[in-house]
Amino acid sequence: MSTEWKVPKMADLAAAGKEPEILFWVGCAGSFDARAQKVTVAFTKILNECNIDFAILGQEESCTGDPARRAGNEFVFQMTALQNIETLNMYKVKKIVTACPHCFNTLKNEYPALGGNYEVVHHTQFLQNLIDTGKLTIKGGGVFQGKKITYHDSCYIGRVNGVYEAPRKILEQLDNQLVELKRCKTNGLCCGAGGAQMFKEDEPGDKRINMERTEEILDSGATIVAANCPFCITMLQDGVTASEKQDDVMVYDLAELIVNNNGIH
Repeated sequence: MSTEWKVPKMADLAAAGKEPEILFWVGCAGSFDARAQKVTVAFTKILNECNIDFAILGQEESCTGDPARRAGNEFVFQMTALQNIETLNMYKVKKIVTACPHCFNTLKNEYPALGGNYEVVHHTQFLQNLIDTGKLTIKGGGVFQGKKITYHDSCYIGRVNGVYEAPRKILEQLDNQLVELKRCKTNGLCCGAGGAQMFKEDEPGDKRINMERTEEILDSGATIVAANCPFCITMLQDGVTASEKQDDVMVYDLAELIVNNNGIH
């Protein structure tokens, strides 16, 4: 771990009699997937840079249960959710920020029915708020100035929860040329991994959904694709690689774009 940034744990702060303002819910992908771990690190660097009072659960964090419920296993979902809610309530958590739209949707919209009531914010909303309140300033003339960037609306942030403007406002700050995909916002196209599809074999068909989406990205002429979901990043990167365009089109999370633009270490 870098000595320049820290990741406090809820248990350690609780032992010291402290309650952080925000719980950063890392999620399974952000914890274990090598690509998503880079997003976790980038967002954590921003939290430290802005002196945000936060902590993570660490090994006390379990999967939200989203894949189990989407795959039809309600029993596993409820067992997992109730365990998490017990942990969150024990620490008197009030506000949660997560970089995963799947975690965001489940914590925000599905945990209340089981007794888990929290203010849940996706990291794109949180980043936009940091910019609006002056806690985070995007440097002008950065590495993305003038470059064509397109944005992929993830299903659980876009169509399910109606968050469209926050990520686009962040991209506007980067002095780039934002080009919209043919299917965007309320007409966005899934990356192909939602609804637990990430964890099962493809169903019969003529084309993989991520390849359909990748073709739209390549047609846009963008050299960078901005996303906000670990599943989307994986699917889009796989699509770009399968198209042999991995040297021409880069896939980044919004937090990574900010860290790279501002040179945050």
